[in-house]
Amino acid sequence: MTTTSAPPGLRDFYEDPSTPVASGEQRSHRQARALAAALGRPAPFPATVVDIGCGDGQAAATAAPLLAGHRIVGVDWSQDALKRARARIPDVVRGELTASGLPFAAGSADAVLFSEVIEHLVDPDAALDEIRRILRPGGHLMLSTPNLAAWYNRALLLAGVQPVFSEVSLRGVHGRPGSEVVGHLRLYTARALRSFVASAGFDVVRVTGAPFHGVPRPLRPLDRLACAAPSLSSILLLHARKT
Repeated sequence: MTTTSAPPGLRDFYEDPSTPVASGEQRSHRQARALAAALGRPAPFPATVVDIGCGDGQAAATAAPLLAGHRIVGVDWSQDALKRARARIPDVVRGELTASGLPFAAGSADAVLFSEVIEHLVDPDAALDEIRRILRPGGHLMLSTPNLAAWYNRALLLAGVQPVFSEVSLRGVHGRPGSEVVGHLRLYTARALRSFVASAGFDVVRVTGAPFHGVPRPLRPLDRLACAAPSLSSILLLHARKT
């Protein structure tokens, strides 16, 4: 997980091998298909796609067959995550989402995959500034993040229950369904995410939805149906371009 000036306790949390670092396969497929359509065929020159916060490399490995001919580079802050990512993708480097913290020259990347990262960041503004720095003009940002206003979270809030994805502690789950702590610090609705990314100097092309792998099996048909309305979906998928 790539961080932005994370306190020591938070850094230790993300360096813990037991902390989940994988992204959901369905959202990775949807992101990769959208990016492949945006990039087009690799000839005559392959695009450089940077997977920021690559974690264990699962999202990049899922995207690779759909981005054949393009170069994918995984970036993460966690040394443990990078060790796992090297088993899945050939190019991985260490980097941070601080000013010039990513090991890439300005305007050198054609696209950035930013899957399930922004919700973990202390300073998401600095993260988007750094992503914008490394992208070429017109370069693509493919971002995914949990939806605070997912269909079931609306019902949970009405019942006075802490929403899914939100966390009040790094040591345990309190007041919401689930048992796994993953370190979420920020949560977005579709409207907030669109506004936030646009304010950072990007043109938002589209916001779509994706299902969440943690939804109980009986509710998964409803979760897939909710993807038709991104504001209700479990996961938000945003495609933007650098202005």
